[in-house]
Amino acid sequence: MNQDISPRDLRHKIRSGEFTTNTSGYSRGFVQGNLCILPADYANEFLQFCQANPKPCPLIGMASNPGEYHISKLGEDLDIRSDIPSYRVFENGVLQREVSDISDIWREDLVSFVLGCSFSFEEALIDDGLEIRNVTEGVNVPMYRTDMDCNSAGRFSSKMVVSMRPMIPSDAIRAIQICTRFPAVHGAPVHFGDPATIGIRDINNPDFGDAVTIRDNEVPVFWACGVTPQVAVEQARPPLCITHSPGCMLVSDLPNSRLAVM
Repeated sequence: MNQDISPRDLRHKIRSGEFTTNTSGYSRGFVQGNLCILPADYANEFLQFCQANPKPCPLIGMASNPGEYHISKLGEDLDIRSDIPSYRVFENGVLQREVSDISDIWREDLVSFVLGCSFSFEEALIDDGLEIRNVTEGVNVPMYRTDMDCNSAGRFSSKMVVSMRPMIPSDAIRAIQICTRFPAVHGAPVHFGDPATIGIRDINNPDFGDAVTIRDNEVPVFWACGVTPQVAVEQARPPLCITHSPGCMLVSDLPNSRLAVM
């Protein structure tokens, strides 16, 4: 499939079952988002958790009312229930299954949140001439649980999840400069260098996504990651929560350029 497909056309292919893989590299130039859907009873506390942790949980859109599955600011003809290639369904904080459509389990008390995704800043790095290894190798970005605490809000607490991209030190510095302009999609890295410093024991065995090659002259560079809310859900244990599967994002009509801070 042509990776420059429009966001609307890609969502329609996802909805029809024609597109079922991760969305990295598709619909270049447009914001992709992490998804978290919760019962209304948990929604306000989760909103507070996002506001208290803007790097791993940068909120870019949410449903105006419980039961709504359209977020008009993010896309024309967008349906939260069917426009993501793969969803994760949690019950009482435990992952139960992954599905391609949630229409049959949708409820009128559910509130949808969409959080900024690192795929947006990857485009800015590539446009500046930096290599993004997971893109080069055609795999999902490696993601890791850390020992870095997020700020708690009500029933939500979590250690931060990070995504990693290996770079030579000079490119790492340039990446920090570029990503600082994109606070709505995780902003600047939170760490680079020794993974053990942030509690990662085996850099070659990510908790989510795929391992990538790290060359001898490179350092791992870590960004806050939108999988963090899934870890918070494990702690909060809501009766139902629906998220995206890692790498399978909601592709919006919002241009990446709208998120840049000049």
